[in-house]
Amino acid sequence: VQLQASGGGLVQAGGSLRLSCAASGRTFGGYAMSWFRQAPGKEREFVSSINWSGGNTYYADSVKGRFTISRDNAKNTVYLQMNSLKPEDTAVYYCAADFKFGGVVAGTMKDMDYWGKGTLVTVSS
Repeated sequence: VQLQASGGGLVQAGGSLRLSCAASGRTFGGYAMSWFRQAPGKEREFVSSINWSGGNTYYADSVKGRFTISRDNAKNTVYLQMNSLKPEDTAVYYCAADFKFGGVVAGTMKDMDYWGKGTLVTVSS
């Protein structure tokens, strides 16, 4: 599986962006998908994940209620809708895929099988 994230950019605080992660490979639908982010000078951190069917989603407390993860297996794409953005959301965002638990639930960062190149999100105050 190859992953390509896109949709990042510069936005003012309070604005919205939608990130996309396009996957290649016939088995995309079986993988759990996750978004992580890494701010300058900080460690990479979990943002959100979604299981293979889209029925189970998880969010970091810092983005809960503002971000929404979704997926379209027919289009081999996972999305991250980001609303009410804050300057502290500024980071490079990465999508990742894993089959640690058969796609039923996503694994932790160390369990990721595939990573996409990141897309930069900058939120100005």
